[in-house]
Amino acid sequence: MAESLVIVGAGGFGRETIELVRARQAAGDGIELRGICDDDERLWGTMVLGVPVIGGIDTVADHADCRVVITIGNPSNFGVRQRVVEKLGLPDDRYATVVHPTAVIPDSARIGVGSIVHAACVFTADVEVGSHVVMMPSVVLTHDDYVGDFVTFGAGVLVAGGVSIGSGAYIGSGAKIREYRTIGAGSLIGMGSVVTTDVPGGELWTGVPARFVR
Repeated sequence: MAESLVIVGAGGFGRETIELVRARQAAGDGIELRGICDDDERLWGTMVLGVPVIGGIDTVADHADCRVVITIGNPSNFGVRQRVVEKLGLPDDRYATVVHPTAVIPDSARIGVGSIVHAACVFTADVEVGSHVVMMPSVVLTHDDYVGDFVTFGAGVLVAGGVSIGSGAYIGSGAKIREYRTIGAGSLIGMGSVVTTDVPGGELWTGVPARFVR
């Protein structure tokens, strides 16, 4: 029996996730896209990439037979995904973990519920990724990396071995993180930055090498 999926969020990331699911379908996965939930009432009853917008976020409760992924968040509001998960109050087994068929995920890696891993991402060995983590295409995590819940990676992020990234951090596209560094919870790493030292939680760092901004 095919697994049914509801996507929460009709924006750009939601559309990217629709295409990820379609890549899985083309690879033989029986997953079915039931619809999209979004609080923008103007979208209700419309189609996004051929998938119906079936109502607001609370509509998830009407589809108890479906699993869910949250596709909301951007650098100016990267804590919103956690707030939506807390608002919905769903048990962990309601969340899907969606991985693109071209991602390289070894048996030694672990990925939490609700996480989304896009095309050409690579985990090398003993990588641990928490729940509701988002990885855009071509992210590389190497040996012994640890990623907390609700972390977001832009495209092309490269993380050396033994790095720990705290919950809710946002790592901008093209950033590079040196081995055995710690990125604190809720921190923001700017696009293209090169992180060579530990970054405390809740701070914005950017540049080459990355430095404290605020």
